[in-house]
Parts: sequence; C-alpha cells; structure tokens
Amino acid sequence: MDLKDELNDHKTFWKIMQPYRQAIKVMKMKLESIDDELKCENGYSPIHNIQSRIKSPESIMDKLQRKQYPLERQSLEKLNDIAGLRVICHYINDIQYISQLLIMHDDIILVKKMNYIDYPKDTGCRSLHLVLEVPVYLKSGKMKLPVEIQMRTIAMDFWASLEHEILYKNKDQVSQDICEELQQCASRMALTDLQMQKIYQKVHKKDG
Repeated sequence: MDLKDELNDHKTFWKIMQPYRQAIKVMKMKLESIDDELKCENGYSPIHNIQSRIKSPESIMDKLQRKQYPLERQSLEKLNDIAGLRVICHYINDIQYISQLLIMHDDIILVKKMNYIDYPKDTGCRSLHLVLEVPVYLKSGKMKLPVEIQMRTIAMDFWASLEHEILYKNKDQVSQDICEELQQCASRMALTDLQMQKIYQKVHKKDG
C-alpha cells in the first residue's frame, strides 16, 4: 500500500495520525492551563477561542507534491503543519503575550516564527505563526512532533474566514480588483484592531 492509499484508508490514516492528535492534546492543554491561570489571577483571559485540526489526506498529499518530497511515510516528518491549532485573542498585544508564555515552557522548542502581523502576506492576511516542537509519550517511547499554531485577533480571524469563503475553489479565477478590495478590507480591519486596543487600554487605565 503506497502513501496515498494509506492516507485515503480511514483506519490506516487514523493510526498514522495518532501521535499528531496527541501533540495537539499536549499543546491544547498548555494553552488551556495558561487561560485558566490568567482567569484565576485577573478574572479575564486574553484567549477568546482555541481551535484545532489535523491536516486532511488531500492537503498532506498536495503539500508533499508541491514540495517535491517522495510520496512515502518518512516524508511526513518534513511537514510542520500536520497538527495545527488556531488561537484567537481579543487584542493584538494579547498575541505576543500568550506566545511568550507558551514558549517559556521548558519542554517546548521554538522551531519557526513567522510574523504576518507586522509584515502581512500579499493577500492582506495577518497572524502570528509559530511552529513548536512538543514531546509526545507513546507506548513505543518518547517522540517530538511539530505543531503549527496560528495566533490571530478576532478581527484578523473574521477577515481570514470570509476571505477563504469568498475565494474557496475560485482563487485562480478572481480578478485583481477583487484581490485589491480584500487587501483594503484587511488594512481597515488592522486599523480597527489598533483602535479597539487603544480604547481598551484607556478604559482599563482609568479603572486602575
């Protein structure tokens, strides 16, 4: 059975992905622990929502082919985003704060950091991407696996979700005018993000 058949066979795919599901659980537990601690200390947590996913068989095969990796199981080790989490925060400053608290964990290794907030993608997409290596304990022993974490504000996630819905299955057929309109929307959302953060800081400075 070649890799494509293995990934398309539900039982085999479920077995191959088991360590990656464990890696997501480990990372999600760490984030939920941070969330709980901040709520206990301050009565408030910057984390609005945590979402997780395992990359689909189709997406895995597509990425392996784009990267021109051999279509074999060992090539999965070259992909950093099979296990993924999305952390939605309220404000821009929250993203940096939560990411720092996460990276401070002794058993986590920062593999890669991509700052698309200060340096947005050409599409207008903004987020902070972290690739973190986490320990997973299996019956066969300990292994380390990468987990990709995308950190966004509510506004960034709103734009990204609608941009994906608009362009889904039509990305190659969208005119330049539409792409520019989406970029303009992203810029306006970024300004709103900054203004909302400033309002929040003013209110809480007054309360303090």
